[in-house]
Amino acid sequence: MALPGLLLLELALYISCFVCGIVTAAAITIVQGNFGGRCMLYGVVNYNSTAGLIGIQSSSSSSLCYFVSAISVTVAVVCFSLSLYGVYMFCVDGEIARERTWMSLIIALSAVFLFFLLITGCVAKIGRDSLCNSVIQNVPNVTSCEEAQTRNWVSPLKGGRFYNSLYKAETAVWVNFFLWLIIGVLVVLQRCQASGSTIIAGGLGGPAGALFGDAGVTAAETEPFFNHS
Repeated sequence: MALPGLLLLELALYISCFVCGIVTAAAITIVQGNFGGRCMLYGVVNYNSTAGLIGIQSSSSSSLCYFVSAISVTVAVVCFSLSLYGVYMFCVDGEIARERTWMSLIIALSAVFLFFLLITGCVAKIGRDSLCNSVIQNVPNVTSCEEAQTRNWVSPLKGGRFYNSLYKAETAVWVNFFLWLIIGVLVVLQRCQASGSTIIAGGLGGPAGALFGDAGVTAAETEPFFNHS
């Protein structure tokens, strides 16, 4: 038995959100590791003109990067669990039957994730831009963060791919945000369809329908073909 199109699309979106969450957390963690565990979002660099090396003047609290990673990992875990549950139900029962309460829960979860992903995306975007402005202002002959990746950094700092990693993390957050926006819309549509089906099936239960145990049968359909006088 094939899955309905909307459910199949929803499962694909969950898997995509899982990948985005892992990419964001991994990219932020890699940058932290390359800079000795410091969080470079909103960081400030300095330049040693004698040695020709870029160093760190100040960095943000590590909890800021942990927040971005934690939100991304939480979304990834939930998406993985939802996709795994959907596949399990389909393999066991041959279909995925969801009550309105469950769909309402997904809608609420979507709203919560959209809120936190919006905050995470803004933190990643503004933090990266702040770091890049510091690089451009303090490092001579550098007009972009990409150029700073080719310059030498104070040991043991490794700035070879810091901009690419931060840009990848930010992009994954925004992709995750829009994917959850689509998920919310899909679940709302499915919930509306389920409500419409309930009204059609249960809203015509007159006396004749109740007699035959079928709420969807009208009185006209149960009348005899020839009326007896």
